[in-house]
Amino acid sequence: MNTAVLVNAETATSFSSDRPFYDDANFPRGFKRSGDFTNKEAELLETYGVALRDLAKRSRTAINAEEQHFVDVATGQADAETTLEKLWLKYTKLAMGKPFYAVVGTTLIKSSSHVADSVEMLETDIELAEDSDEAEVSEVD
Repeated sequence: MNTAVLVNAETATSFSSDRPFYDDANFPRGFKRSGDFTNKEAELLETYGVALRDLAKRSRTAINAEEQHFVDVATGQADAETTLEKLWLKYTKLAMGKPFYAVVGTTLIKSSSHVADSVEMLETDIELAEDSDEAEVSEVD
C-alpha cells in the first residue's frame, strides 16, 4: 500500500496502531462488504481507524502537526485536506445512520428503537389526519 499521500518521511509514525479497526455495530459485514467504501478506503480504515477514532475522541494525544490537523478536522475546526481526513468524515457520516424515507419526511435511522419511534409518529400523524377529515365531514352535514 502506498502511504506517501498520507504520511511523509518525517512523520512515519503518524496514525500508527497495533490492531485493525472494525465497526461491527454500524458495518457488521465489514467495510469492504458494506458497499459504502472502495477496497482502498476499507483497507485504510482497517489500518488507521483505531488511531483516527482515538484522536477524534481525544483519548489519544496528537504526536505531530499532521495528527493535530486531523483532530482539528474531526472537531470541525478545519477543512479536510488529506485522504485520511476525508475518509474519516465519510465514515462518521455513514456511521450516523442511513436515511429512512417516510411520508412525513426524511429521518436518519441508527437503531430499531428509532424505527419504532418513526412508525409511532407516522401512525399519530395518520390518526390526526383521519380525525381532521371526520370533523370536516361533520361540519358539512
